[in-house]
Amino acid sequence: MATTVITRSEEETARVGRDLARTLDVGSIVLLVGELGAGKTAFVRGLADGLGVAAGEVSSPTFTLIHEYRGGRLPLLHVDLYRVDGAREIDELGLEELGAAGVLAIEWADKLARPMSNGVVVRIDQGAGDERTITIADRAASA
Repeated sequence: MATTVITRSEEETARVGRDLARTLDVGSIVLLVGELGAGKTAFVRGLADGLGVAAGEVSSPTFTLIHEYRGGRLPLLHVDLYRVDGAREIDELGLEELGAAGVLAIEWADKLARPMSNGVVVRIDQGAGDERTITIADRAASA
């Protein structure tokens, strides 16, 4: 089953991420899909905050690919596939193994060639101004 929420600010988008974080366990994977500027990183800031990690530390990992945040109830690995080309390069990152000890949040998850287990798909669609439509679904429900 999917849940849809409309937000009208970056803080509201982060709050949806914070709420989702409370439901996540070790090995959880959050697959983020949305256009450039849709609010994926704001959502991950909320995830971090919900896991007890300082949200202010979260930035887009576009150039480093992977950021790891510790200090919360679970470690958060934040991955950005925007600049990654091809399934082989993605496979070489070893994402499932990296996220096994915490929560793995993957921006641009639509670039993944194969499904990942324990995945929650978060689709963020931009509306007018700061409005966002966020749809959250288990991987099985969205397939």
